[in-house]
Amino acid sequence: MDRTTQMTTMTQTRPALQPWVLPAMAGVWCAAPSALEDLAAGFAPIGLKQMESVALLNRIDTKFVMSAEQLLNILAALQGDYRMLAVDGQRLNHYRTLYFDTPDFALYNAHVNGHAERYKVRSREYADSQLSFLEVKHKTRKGRTIKERLSTARPVMQLSPEIEYWLRDVLPMDGGLLEPKLWNTFTRMTLVSKRCCERVTLDVDLTFFTFDDMVQLDGVAIAEVKMDAGHLASPFLAQMRAQRIRRRGFSKYCIGVSMLYDQVKKNALKPKMLWIERMMHAAVSDE
Repeated sequence: MDRTTQMTTMTQTRPALQPWVLPAMAGVWCAAPSALEDLAAGFAPIGLKQMESVALLNRIDTKFVMSAEQLLNILAALQGDYRMLAVDGQRLNHYRTLYFDTPDFALYNAHVNGHAERYKVRSREYADSQLSFLEVKHKTRKGRTIKERLSTARPVMQLSPEIEYWLRDVLPMDGGLLEPKLWNTFTRMTLVSKRCCERVTLDVDLTFFTFDDMVQLDGVAIAEVKMDAGHLASPFLAQMRAQRIRRRGFSKYCIGVSMLYDQVKKNALKPKMLWIERMMHAAVSDE
């Protein structure tokens, strides 16, 4: 069941395990920002209200990882097929996310161990629209992504009893076990198909923070195609085939944890991490 829930009060908040604070929006896109902004301006705009018909809280996701140069070429080719989300005229929108997990990283381990059913719990702030949600993403054994979310007055940095109560209906574990693990900030462009129920998110400037460390993925862009299973034709996917960019799983949470925590299992992610490091090195060499 898809659901966005409103919660207006948050009382009896427990002390945070660590003094987590909101990080500044960080990251420097290695491609010329003006080039990205110019290409974004070439798309017809769409507002948040208009996007409600393509919320796609129950969907099929397909992810791709690409370089700065590839992203610019793809955006140039797709301006006639998609509109782009504009929030108060801003098309490059800023996101800030805090992920929660158990002390022994149970949610992370379920992902890297390839469990058929897996979950993520995060507080996400849509900075430009000043909206915040606590979100639970459920990847089902049938390959669908189901997102449940709770509207919050501000980003959640510790879980209150009321939030734990809400989690009982959407998470098959005790929400009281969860603690903050990883901040992530990024800049996003959102494309909305003119012809079918499809959204494409394009994320750049990815930066990860823990309580005492940080890392940036310079020159790397993450694309995620979100579609209803009944609509398979996609100009974006056609561009991926034309550019010979293959589907590649990418979890922001798992990549960030593997880069910033020494004690977690990460052997399964090593090939992906080496590939990302080569892409980042190539981006720096081209500057």
